[in-house]
Amino acid sequence: MTHDPKPMTLLVVAAALINPQNEILLAQRPAGKRLAGKWEFPGGKVEKDESPEQALVRELDEELGIKVALSDLEPFWFLSHDYVAEFGFHLLMPVYLCRTWQGVPQAKEHAAIVWKRPATMHELPMIEADAELVEKLKTLC
Repeated sequence: MTHDPKPMTLLVVAAALINPQNEILLAQRPAGKRLAGKWEFPGGKVEKDESPEQALVRELDEELGIKVALSDLEPFWFLSHDYVAEFGFHLLMPVYLCRTWQGVPQAKEHAAIVWKRPATMHELPMIEADAELVEKLKTLC
């Protein structure tokens, strides 16, 4: 008897960077990547021997060129999304709020970045997995 292998759970981490105007930074996935052209919250994969917070600090530096202190990350929510049919994994994503950082965010690895209030994020083609997160953020901003 054969059975399907269990799908892998992919642990990624994301940030809701919130500026003084209560807008949140979104980043557009570049051409050549899964879900290219869709908008997402910055972040990425948690590497081996790395905490989610350490991964997020690293990713924000790599993707946006900003410096974030671990103490500036506020645990907010996590999402769980089934990408098994499309990509062969289940996504688990802790999300942190961040209102303080050093530097000016730049699209270093994305096609573009934009600041949006959660109420207007539906105007952009967002990644499906982020829909519930957008709803949760509407309670903040």
